Amino acid sequence: MQPQEIRTLDRWVEFLGNAEIPVLKQTARDLAKLHEDPDNLSPRSIASNIARDPMMTVKLLRYLQRHKHRKQEHEVMEVEQALLMLGVEAFFTKLPAKPLMEDVLRGHMKALVCLLQVVHRSQRASAYAFDWAVRMRDLHFEEVRIAALLHDLAEMLMWCFLPGEMLKIRAMQQQDKALRSRAVQEEVLGFAVADLQLALANQWELPKLLLTLMDDECADQPRVRNVILAVNLARHSANGWDDAALPDDYRDVGKLLGMQPEEVMVMIGVDEGNVCDMGRPHS
Repeated sequence: MQPQEIRTLDRWVEFLGNAEIPVLKQTARDLAKLHEDPDNLSPRSIASNIARDPMMTVKLLRYLQRHKHRKQEHEVMEVEQALLMLGVEAFFTKLPAKPLMEDVLRGHMKALVCLLQVVHRSQRASAYAFDWAVRMRDLHFEEVRIAALLHDLAEMLMWCFLPGEMLKIRAMQQQDKALRSRAVQEEVLGFAVADLQLALANQWELPKLLLTLMDDECADQPRVRNVILAVNLARHSANGWDDAALPDDYRDVGKLLGMQPEEVMVMIGVDEGNVCDMGRPHS
């Protein structure tokens, strides 16, 4: 069945469960180069390349969950740990870095640009979450980083497999800023992307802790709050540093870390010389 013919959430979960997850072209290039350099080839060096690619990250975690040993007592949350369990050569054999996002969306340049923007946003969110977890003395900061990186995974997948509809959703929201994302998605797709995210994470049996960290309903937990605020800051700043939601983001991050909003702005690199009106920098 072609993606355009799928109309229900359950069928999308089934389709994506069998689909090859596309990865970034840069990830494929970096891994190929690393594979040809045995002196520098290790789980750590591979993990550092995978860390920037949410699709390759979930590709690895999904594979490991599907092939975990019966006697495995602990869930694997970290990429390097997953690679240690799988083995370097097994990784390259069983999880080739393909197809490429750029190939999957060939002929859909606008959708590809939007997808890469979401990927970049997830990379920024993961960097924020990682930094704040370290500041909060969270010993398992890598788990928080991955949760932020994968928070918008379903949105990325839909850009890959249903670019036309995703562009329609984007156009509708640009035309009417008051439209809620869930309402527009349900109108165009028949379901909300957040519901697809949860369904996929459960179907792929991703680690329970990862599910919790990605669940906005658990925002009362400091680690989950870290992820949510990192995702929010990355999303709002992507609209420009004059986005109206940023002052609230600075205040919320300040509450999380015990800092003043102005200190948060310095921490994330906002140029104080351009700041005006409640901490809103000009673009």
